[in-house]
Parts: sequence; structure tokens; C-alpha cells
Amino acid sequence: MSTEPKVSSSPDALAETERSSATPCFAEGRVAAIRGAVVDVTFPEGDLPTVEEALRIADGDGRSVIAEVQAHRDADTVRAIALAATAGFRRGDPVVRLGRPIEVPVGDAVLGRLVDVTGRIGDGGPPLPDDVPRRAIHRAPPPLADQRGISDLFATGIKVLDLLTPIAQGGKAAMFGGAGVGKTVLVMELIHAMVAGYQGISVFAGIGERSREGHEMLLDMRGSGVLENTVLVYGQMNEPPGARWRVPLTALTIAEHFRDERRRNVLLLMDNVFRFVQAGSEVSGLLGRLPSRVGYQPTLADEVAALQERIASVGGASVTAIEAVYVPADDFTDPAVTTIAGHVDSMVVLSRAMAAEGMYPAVDPIASSSILLDPLIVGDEHARVATEVRRTIEHYRELQDVIALLGLEELGADDRRIVGRARRLQRFLTQPFAVTEAFTGVAGRSVPVAATIAGCRAILAGDCDDWQESSLYMVGDLDEAHAKETAARGGRSTGGAP
Repeated sequence: MSTEPKVSSSPDALAETERSSATPCFAEGRVAAIRGAVVDVTFPEGDLPTVEEALRIADGDGRSVIAEVQAHRDADTVRAIALAATAGFRRGDPVVRLGRPIEVPVGDAVLGRLVDVTGRIGDGGPPLPDDVPRRAIHRAPPPLADQRGISDLFATGIKVLDLLTPIAQGGKAAMFGGAGVGKTVLVMELIHAMVAGYQGISVFAGIGERSREGHEMLLDMRGSGVLENTVLVYGQMNEPPGARWRVPLTALTIAEHFRDERRRNVLLLMDNVFRFVQAGSEVSGLLGRLPSRVGYQPTLADEVAALQERIASVGGASVTAIEAVYVPADDFTDPAVTTIAGHVDSMVVLSRAMAAEGMYPAVDPIASSSILLDPLIVGDEHARVATEVRRTIEHYRELQDVIALLGLEELGADDRRIVGRARRLQRFLTQPFAVTEAFTGVAGRSVPVAATIAGCRAILAGDCDDWQESSLYMVGDLDEAHAKETAARGGRSTGGAP
């Protein structure tokens, strides 16, 4: 028996999307053509719906599907994108204007629930109340005058992130990496960190997610007791491109409600933003637009900006975004990747080479960056240690070709010392995750920022030069590494860091 999360397509469930204010009286339209997810609808001349207005298409069997107007073809025809499968619908089926954009349920009623792009319940639980507030998914970003700057750090407990790519509360952080380098695991660990130390609302957007992953996340959150403060929004892989394209807007709309109306801090997690771009590219092709660079839609920059610019801090509440971004063929010059990167504050780059060496999380300390790594924000000591860590590891990488050709023994004493410290730093910045404990058998570690800085400072100062590199691998703070080193030496003191 399948355990995938299901979304009902019954008329009663679809009617949930239409409950808000009374629908104005408009002339009925008719389906003129259907090509997959693209539906052409004719209306009486002079009574066309506006772009981004929602339509309800019904057939003779009581089924209906929601579509969104994308273009006016002529004086009496619009072209719309259906957000559900159109199989079984035919020319001549009636179409009703809803008189407004797609609206989704928001507020306390959706906490602890799994919903789809239009707000329909997908967790098998009871339907939402009739009086649940609803909010349009298309909204302008907050005015610049209302937005406030970001300076408060979001402590994750993950050493390499807190040290080298600090994340701001109310900012945007993105995890860039190819297939199989640990993007989703890192996002899941951040969810775990949020549960442990973050008091707020979480909204998870699964964009083009596998049904299995959605079901597993739902069960995990139920088991950990954190589901009551979380909303799961899914557009699954098997859904039409229109549904996957609008899922992030649905999740963001729910997050904005808690920020604007309830003054609550919200953590918005999106996995995977590349699939949002990919769905937009599919929609663009279906609408007949000429492709742009590398085959992407010509509106790529506009679509990404429309999503990212709505993520902001307003008043005393903020939306903090953690985004996973797939990098096709590990090409970081891909237009989708560069466009998304232009909007984020913290750019976490995951390296396939480091993953191959077992350095998890496989964060590249050189390629990753954050605008928050500034002495005025993180403090002088944090900025100094982070800069020195980067410099040391970068020098080691410059020497790797020489080491491969001639061997470590041919380096000078200073270079050998730098290589040793760089290798120890790389291993110290690894750490076991709570979300992988079931597979590795090693309990996860959460390390305070101060302990991470102290450990790196000790390694840079040479306090650990005589330690085994393995003692620093997959540990929490330096005290744990010291205990591991002491045990490896049979209880003899190392004479280094305490």
C-alpha cells in the first residue's frame, strides 16, 4: 500500500480555494483548446479576466481544476496554466472567473498541516474551517521604507556555517551544490537546529519534491513534536509545472501572514529553488515564449526577483529564508544559479571533492561567502579567525599540486606547518548531524559559535600540531577532540590544548 501524501481532487476540496469573499458575477467562459497544462478560454468580448486571475474549469462529471491566466491572446481569448492535471476535460467545458488571484488559507488553522499549492489539505486530516482567513499569493514586496536592516545572527550550531558563512535573522541563505553532495541533509539539520533553539514559525516549501521525501518529513515532524509550529507546502514531482511554479509563492504567502499580522518570526525553508526555475521554464515553453540563455525562460530574472524580494524583515518580525539550490552539472556559471546567488546574503557552496573525501558537511570554505562576515556585525575576533582559517586552507590548496608531484617532504618547514594546520582545520569543521544519526550511529553535535572560534584559534596557534588528524574529525568542540586524542594515546596527556 502506498504511503505517499495524497491531495484530494474532489469538488469539495477544490471549493476550499474559492471560499473568501463572495465571487463577483461574471460572464461564463468556455474552453477553446487544451494542450496539456495550457488551456485557452473564450469569454464574451470586453469581459476578459486580468492576468494572474484565477479561473475554475469544470467538466460534466463534477470535477474541477483551478487555472491562472497568463496572457490575453485576442479580444475574447485568454491563455491560462492549469494547476492540476487536465486529463478528461474537453473543449466547450464551462469556465468561471473567480475575480481574484489564487488565494490560500493562512493563520493558525494551517499550522501542523500539509497543503498543496492552492491550500488543499494533503495529510489526510480534517478539512480546514470555513472561516479560515485567505490571502492572495501574488503580492508586492514590502516598501523599502518599511524594511529594516539585518544584523542579528541566526545561530545554527553548525561550525562551518557559523564561522565562515554566518546567517542573518531576516536574511536569505542558499545552499548551492550538485546532485548528492548533501544539500537536503544540510537543510534538514537546519530545521533540527531551529527546533532546538529557535522560537518561531516554520514554513517548509517542497518544490518538485519526491513524494517519499514529503511523507518522511511529515512523519519525522510528527514524531519529534514540532509539527504544531510548522506548515508543509508541497508541489510534488508528478504535478503539472504550474503547481510546482507557484508552490514557493504559496509558502511565502503563509509566512508573510505570520510576519505581518501576528508579528512572529518565520523560518522559510525551500527545497529546491532550482526546480522553481525549472518549472517556470516549462511554463514559458508551454506558453510559446522564445527561450533565452541556455534555454531558460526570458523572464528568469523577473520571476526569481518577484520571489526573493518579498523575503524581508518588517517592523519587529522577520522572514528568514534557507534555500537549497541544485547546480546542474556542477556548473556554477549556470544562469539560474547566478541569478539566485545575486539575491542571497549567505552563499554556502557544497563541494563534490570534499564530499568525496568524507568531509561532511561538504562546505567549500573558500567559495562560500557571507556579507555578514564583517567585524561590525560578528565582532573583530570572529572576523579575524574566519579570515585566517580561509587564508590557511587556501594556501594549502595552492600547495596541493606541488605535494602531489614532489611529496610533502620537499616543502619548507613553514609550508609543512601550514599544510598540517589546514588539514586539521578542515577536519575540525566537520561534524556529525542529528538527522544522520540513524544511518551513522553517531549522535549529532550542536556547537556554540564561541566554541567554534576558540577551537579554530587553538589550531591556528599550533596547540594541536602534534595531534592525530583523526582526533579532530567528526567531533563537536575542541574538548571532545582533546578527549579523543587522549584516548588514542592511552590516557597520556597531549600537552596541547586543554
